[in-house]
Amino acid sequence: MFTKMKNIDTAFRYVRGFTMLVIAGCIIISCYAVYKSFHTVSLMQDKVYILANGKALEAYASERKDNIAVEARDHIKTFHKFFFSLDPDDKVIKTNITKALYLADDSAKRIYDDLKENNFYSGIISGNISQTIQIDSVSIDIREYPYRFRCYARQSIIRTTSIMKRSLLTEGSLRNVSRSDNNPHGFLIERFNTIENKDISAETRK
Repeated sequence: MFTKMKNIDTAFRYVRGFTMLVIAGCIIISCYAVYKSFHTVSLMQDKVYILANGKALEAYASERKDNIAVEARDHIKTFHKFFFSLDPDDKVIKTNITKALYLADDSAKRIYDDLKENNFYSGIISGNISQTIQIDSVSIDIREYPYRFRCYARQSIIRTTSIMKRSLLTEGSLRNVSRSDNNPHGFLIERFNTIENKDISAETRK
């Protein structure tokens, strides 16, 4: 009888010990699952996705200093495209010039005023002339602030009877300003100047 009681007590201890191990294991697994869930949710909240052409692309944040050269080149290209892309439409010209002047200081405004005073834009409209620009390259020195740049481009001046190709070389400097809807890169072009703008070729339109 004593042996049976001893065996029952031993078996009970084994069952109790096994039960405690199972409970402890379940608690550990549950805690780990909860931790991983919170960690995953936290990581997902830190990510931003951009929908492009029906595909979700993950966006990564980085410090401004890591992208200065890239943003500066795009700022310069955007300015040149707005400032030098013209069509024989007064509204289009004003819209493009307005957008361009948000990206530069009064040095660009003075050039615009001089061209306007010399009836350049009136000639574009009356002559049904279109002007396009192709940016070849932009060199920028980010070792010293404000950042100096040079922009190498080609212009196409499309008239009713001909197409004129011109080279364009400009320079200036960039300083940091606050970002805005009108100036998303947060740069302002200063001391803007045209170094070269000469004819390359001309062809007759058929």
